[in-house]
Amino acid sequence: MPSTPTPQPLTGAAPAPLPVPTGAATPDDRAALQDALRRTAVALLDAQIPFALVGGYAAWARGAPEPSHDADFAVAEEDVDAARAALAAAGLDVQDPAENWLFKAYHHGQLVDVIFRMVGEPVTHEDLARADVLEVLAVRMPVLPATDIISAKMRVLGEHYCDFTWLLPMARALREQIDWERVREEIAGQPYARAFLFLADELGLTGRPTDRLAAGPGRTDPGSDA
Repeated sequence: MPSTPTPQPLTGAAPAPLPVPTGAATPDDRAALQDALRRTAVALLDAQIPFALVGGYAAWARGAPEPSHDADFAVAEEDVDAARAALAAAGLDVQDPAENWLFKAYHHGQLVDVIFRMVGEPVTHEDLARADVLEVLAVRMPVLPATDIISAKMRVLGEHYCDFTWLLPMARALREQIDWERVREEIAGQPYARAFLFLADELGLTGRPTDRLAAGPGRTDPGSDA
C-alpha cells in the first residue's frame, strides 16, 4: 500500500497560532480575570512603569457594565520591554501576537491586553498623565477619563466592526462624565463614529437639543397622528 506523502506547508499561509496559555484552568473566569487585572496593575506599579487602565474595565471603574472578555491597559511605547518583563516576573504568561500595537498576558487562561498604540497613534506619557487614580478591585491605579474611553471606542468603529450593542450601555452610563464636544471634534470625518454620535444625540445622552418628538399617551409612534 503506497505511503501517504507528507503535506507541505502552503506558501504564504497564515502563521502558526500562538501557543496555548499556560495558566491553569479555573471554574470562575470572572474571578480569574479580576485577579489578572489586579496582578497586572500591581506589577506595573511596583516596577514604576507609567500606565493606565483603559477599555471596558476603565469604563466599569467609572460606572459602566462590567466586561467579561478581557482587561486592557495602556503603556507608553518606550516602556513596552519593561512592562513585558514586569508582567512575566509577576507570573503572567506574556505572548506577542501578530498585531504590532499590543502584547498579551494570560493568568489562569484569562486575557490582559497591554496596548502601546491606540487608534493607530503611539501612547505617550502625556496621554497617561490624563488618567485619574481610582480604586479598582481594592487596588489604587490610574484610570483613563471617560471622554478618552468613549472617543477611542468610537474611533475604532468601521466597516469591519461596527457593533453598538456594547458601546451604547457604556455611553449611557458615562454620559455625564463625557466631554461630548471634544468627542465631536475628535471623530470629525469618521462616518461610523458620527453615526453612533447621532444615535447618542437622539437618545438624549449628549445633552444636545434635537428635533426628535417624544411619544405621548395614546400615540403609537413619534410624529404620527395615531
